[in-house]
Amino acid sequence: MFGGYEHPVLSLAKRLVNPLIILFSLVVAATLEQQKFDGLHLLLGIFAFLLASQVFDGFEFFETSVSARGGNASYALNLLIAWLIVLVILGAVGVLSGIIGDYNARVLLWWALITPLLLFIGHSLVRAYLEMLRSQGSIRRAVIVGANELGRKLADRIHQQRSLMMRVEAFFDDRSGDRCESELKNVVFGGIDDVATYVAEHEIDLVYITLPMFNHPNVMGLVSSLKDTTASIYFVPDVFMFDLVQARLDNVNGIPVISVFETPLTGINAVHKRVFDIVAAGLILLAIAPLMLVIAVLVKATSKGPVIFKQRRYGVDGDEILVYKFRSMSVCEDNQVVTQATQNDARVTRLGAILRRTSLDELPQFLNVLQGTMSIVGPRPHAVAHNEHYRKLIHGYMWRHKVKPGITGWAQINGYRGETDTIDKMEGRVIYDIAYLKSWSVWLDITIIFKTIKLVLKDSKAY
Repeated sequence: MFGGYEHPVLSLAKRLVNPLIILFSLVVAATLEQQKFDGLHLLLGIFAFLLASQVFDGFEFFETSVSARGGNASYALNLLIAWLIVLVILGAVGVLSGIIGDYNARVLLWWALITPLLLFIGHSLVRAYLEMLRSQGSIRRAVIVGANELGRKLADRIHQQRSLMMRVEAFFDDRSGDRCESELKNVVFGGIDDVATYVAEHEIDLVYITLPMFNHPNVMGLVSSLKDTTASIYFVPDVFMFDLVQARLDNVNGIPVISVFETPLTGINAVHKRVFDIVAAGLILLAIAPLMLVIAVLVKATSKGPVIFKQRRYGVDGDEILVYKFRSMSVCEDNQVVTQATQNDARVTRLGAILRRTSLDELPQFLNVLQGTMSIVGPRPHAVAHNEHYRKLIHGYMWRHKVKPGITGWAQINGYRGETDTIDKMEGRVIYDIAYLKSWSVWLDITIIFKTIKLVLKDSKAY
């Protein structure tokens, strides 16, 4: 949300449209089954209303942009995930309270099926209404003081996010010629001294100041001159000088702070990730249980040692965890020095070579996922000895530990699976891991999972 402003229609829609549609769809479901909408249905509807107002708040279903983030597939997936979370919570409460048996099963089924469709229609209507308001001129007009890279980025973001209902009218900067961003030279309407006059004459609603902090006297003078207008004034700090990961504005007991580096899995995102992991890992373990049993028997029968190899790794926030694997070597190394497996490694057993090449040795890590120490998708966990070695050599290496380690990851499907025998290879893996943190979504996790399946069937980099 730019400048603390949100169009009233969008603000109202975010808070009421989803829960109202969910309540309405329950009425429709009862009507379809010719059931009276009684007190039990009302109780369920009210509970769903309150629950949906919290769960759906974590998604941007009404945002309209020039280039929709994630596209229609991402939108549909997020819609289904949010609705599934509501259903799971309602179902758990119903089972634990014993009240679920009092409801007509067909009504509940209809409700579960038609709600996503009605939500899609409702979201489309809200977005269409916002576009109509925009075409009628119901937008806020802004100017940007600072014809620099930060000002250009801000203008681009405002242009892309149409639901902001804003338009940048002009730029102002005392600098000229080559000192201005080349793309902005033609839209600079004057210097800092011209801002107040322009704002007053053109009824500008918002003034964004993107000048650097060392321009302090000029900024103070500008703010003072704008006191005679009704424009809202915002200072935009240049956080792009940092390598941003999940940057956002927050506050500590009323004091504004800016996050430069943060995990993407906070708030509702952490819930989405955990629910996805539990459901997916549970289903996968049910499907592969017979295969895991066969592998366990073969490991025990073909070489001496335990079936499961446990190794200390770094988990989220750098805390040590035990990661499970089917033993594929004749040794179980977990010391201060751990030698990575290499091609034709003599320590790898005959069966172990097959398990490592097909990644079947990683299957016990789905138990780590259910435990909560790992995720299905995330940066691969390295041995503690390797972490201590590479954290001193690679800038930002420990950032990859801001999320749980994964069975597979963005780096693995982009050519960094298997041995990392050079510093360049490990650095490349870390770059992809940090890129994953910057762009995480449930849809990205699903994409990585399917690409991993395709990769292990033909890849020869794991040994």
